[in-house]
Amino acid sequence: MRLKHRILSALSALLVLGAAVGSFAPQTAWAQGGDKLPIDTAVRIGKLPNGLTYFIRHNAEPKERAEFYIVQRVGSMQEEDSQQGLAHFLEHIAFNGTKNFPGKGIDHFLESIGASFGRNINAYTSFDETVYTLMDIPVPRKSVVDSCILILHDWSNFISLEDKEIDLERGVIEEEWRSRDGGDMRNLTTLLQLAFPGNKYGERMPIGKMEVVRNFPYQVLRDYYKKWYRPDQQALVIVGDINVDEVEAQIKKTFADIPAPVNPAERVYTQVEDNASPIVGIAADPEATQNSINIYYKRDVTPAELRATMIGPLENYMKSIIVQMVGQRFSDIVKKPNAPFTEADMSVGDYIVAKTKDATTFSASFKEGAWEPALKALTAEIARIHQFGFNKSEYDRAKKDFLVGIKKLYNERDKRKNSTWANEYVSYFTNPSYLLDIPAYYKLMTGIAEQITLEMINGAAKELTANENVAIMMTSVKKPEVKLPTVSELLAKYEEGIKQTVTPLKEEVSNTKLIDKLPMKGKIVKEEKNGKFGSTVWTLSNGTKVILKKTDFKDDEILLSGSRPGGTYNLTKPTNLDLKVLNDISSLGGLGKFDDSALEKALAGRIASAGLSVGSLTDNVSGSTTKEDLETMFQLLYLNFTARRADQQAFKAWQERSIAAIEAAMANPLFSLRDSVSRLLYPHNPERYPLTIDEIKSVNYERVLQLFRSRFTNARGFQFVFVGNIDEAKLRPLVEQYIGSLPSTKVTYKMFPEREVASVAGTHTKEYNKAMATPTGIVIDMLSTSGEYNQKEILISDILESVLDQLYTKTIREDEGGTYGVGVNVGISRYPKVRRVLSIQFQTEPTKTEKLNALALKGLDEIAKDGPNEEYFTKAVKNLAKEHAESLRKNGYWLGQLSTYYLHSLDFVSNYDAILNSIKPEDVKAFVQSLYSSKDRIIITFRSTDAEAKK
Repeated sequence: MRLKHRILSALSALLVLGAAVGSFAPQTAWAQGGDKLPIDTAVRIGKLPNGLTYFIRHNAEPKERAEFYIVQRVGSMQEEDSQQGLAHFLEHIAFNGTKNFPGKGIDHFLESIGASFGRNINAYTSFDETVYTLMDIPVPRKSVVDSCILILHDWSNFISLEDKEIDLERGVIEEEWRSRDGGDMRNLTTLLQLAFPGNKYGERMPIGKMEVVRNFPYQVLRDYYKKWYRPDQQALVIVGDINVDEVEAQIKKTFADIPAPVNPAERVYTQVEDNASPIVGIAADPEATQNSINIYYKRDVTPAELRATMIGPLENYMKSIIVQMVGQRFSDIVKKPNAPFTEADMSVGDYIVAKTKDATTFSASFKEGAWEPALKALTAEIARIHQFGFNKSEYDRAKKDFLVGIKKLYNERDKRKNSTWANEYVSYFTNPSYLLDIPAYYKLMTGIAEQITLEMINGAAKELTANENVAIMMTSVKKPEVKLPTVSELLAKYEEGIKQTVTPLKEEVSNTKLIDKLPMKGKIVKEEKNGKFGSTVWTLSNGTKVILKKTDFKDDEILLSGSRPGGTYNLTKPTNLDLKVLNDISSLGGLGKFDDSALEKALAGRIASAGLSVGSLTDNVSGSTTKEDLETMFQLLYLNFTARRADQQAFKAWQERSIAAIEAAMANPLFSLRDSVSRLLYPHNPERYPLTIDEIKSVNYERVLQLFRSRFTNARGFQFVFVGNIDEAKLRPLVEQYIGSLPSTKVTYKMFPEREVASVAGTHTKEYNKAMATPTGIVIDMLSTSGEYNQKEILISDILESVLDQLYTKTIREDEGGTYGVGVNVGISRYPKVRRVLSIQFQTEPTKTEKLNALALKGLDEIAKDGPNEEYFTKAVKNLAKEHAESLRKNGYWLGQLSTYYLHSLDFVSNYDAILNSIKPEDVKAFVQSLYSSKDRIIITFRSTDAEAKK
């Protein structure tokens, strides 16, 4: 019985589904799986006479912002052999001039209203689709909305495709290829060829072939554009704080000049063949860091017309529940010593990249060369699922998690972000299914979850793991000491593994009570209303403080942050190794009576987290939850302070995973560069150097855990900040119970202890070399000088970072085609001394490093002499103002600002706009002058050498 038949069997069992969906639709045909589910009426869906589809929705989160997407049901699969890379090239060149926005007109217009390239203006190309995205665009007036619609119009049919711009973009795309063409990408390319023998999906990586990108004639790209970019394959998605009627009218007016295609080329979705015998493939590369086995059970895709009925939600529910239960099994295995794999997972969806064939996929990553135990363990779990399915406790936990997830979705339905809605409509257009409104979806899925039995789930799992239409793919590093199997050996071990004797998993009932005996309550001894930023401050009897701010940005989100002076710099004589692993291994053992796996299961059906960490200068707390699970977060917080468990078995498993990760990463020739740069920059701080295998082997778990616990045996001095949809009456007793009861004795730490942590001073030039298969050059510039720590300095540094992003995009990426992107970071370092710090980093062809770095430094020199480009400066200020306005509607922003104010007495909110608008180009000029004239300058260059000797 195929899965869809299993789904239909489950569907026929839902005879009382009408009761589950309540008055929404009792007894209707769609509730029995026959007709299409009703489409959410809040989204307006239409089609123009030329075939263009549109989705429009009013949504006010965030306010005065909107998303504008154009979706093309066209990707690399529409390329001919001689066109490989054109779909992706076209996506790039669409930003280089259109009918109504010549040159960089699109970027210039959007940046003029506060958007930025990359963050707000972007696109992507895949095998079967290309999507252009204008995200979080400010829409204070209708004219801006109309202009964004005009951009979509031009992308649809009026991209200029000028010879000069095409030639400039060739280099950019080659540098994008260079930045990605490592051993793992080469293995993936090979794997696709092996997984799709004789099929186009195996030969259409979207990045394409560089010989095509470098040399294709201009007309070839224009012909591709004219053939495939047409309204019958396009959709507009516009979601945000807009007038739906006005947007629809504007779409009809703007797109009226684009005719319906005449005798269009047929849009064919390439079918993927079934295979009677297993497809087996092995890809290995000397620079690969991913050692993995992937087992696929291919099957037919459920037709779109069925996915649009009750079958769609049923199928999705069953798949998600099964994937979750399998994921928990794999997680339990990985956390034990001598685990056969370092991680594993299951997924159900597309067969790798193909829309025309589904697959159940089991994947496992393993230690170098250890493919055989990984395969044996992976097939054992597949066989166990196929033969015995899951037990009641597993299903109960998975169902609880599912139900709490959709309840949170329902609770937050009115605060859903524009981007979430927009991406849902993109998916609906490219892969049609159902489009219910959230209340109906919540009622329907709740009913399904309550009525789908474990037997139904196990029946579906059996079909998903049927040993037919199989593909087995392995990727590995390639080096003499790693023995790889032959294809026949890999297949033989798979067939042996799938037939091995297995036993059912034992039933495991979770103890869900986190704390058996509640601690002695403390008291709130002082309350201050009208605190900073509208907060309330409670002082507790144990010397801790609680700051709370109620917001309405999210209906069902409460965030927690806490800090006090302390951190690693206040520890007494820790070893460098202790500091490196302090936060990583302290949480391995779980809390109270629960090891880490048991704790995961005990928290099933609850959305709550809390954790501790030790920073350089502060001891820190973090957490998040919903209104319903607030007490659970408090209990986790209390246990973190008082009952961190030791678990030697978990520690040993961590050591094994960490060693395997380093061994795998070392295959990347750039792995050693990070270590070299760290040692150059921080000669006095070995704790900043990357972990080594020998260090991992020598970690003293007991000492590190005791060191971590010592930071939190005493809670005095902590300030806990809560932000979100808070009910003070419910929060108060929980604060007294779980924070007021934390142990507290008097303690004094310096916020800024004297310690040598400065980076290297003076001027240094360093070059590194290593063999690489893909010729690679990397440049890192670092400049620093003294400064002041205040909001104006920070904002000047932010403006400079944006100005340099724009400058280098123009000069190094676009004019020179020299790199895919220049990474710029400008900031103010506060400790041990206040420093202005600028770093510039980019990757390119090795012979271009000096020329391009000269351009980068020339840009700085020109700013130091003449100040920043006025247009760049104006755009930077507008973008910062836009981002700040958006931040004011985010709980996470206020969490950080309240923490900063109450810990450091710094207010970075009240005068933000006034200070930002007071900054002049001369301020940026002076900032750059101080950096550019500083003697503290480091230039690091990496140039690859010939890799032939490695092969």
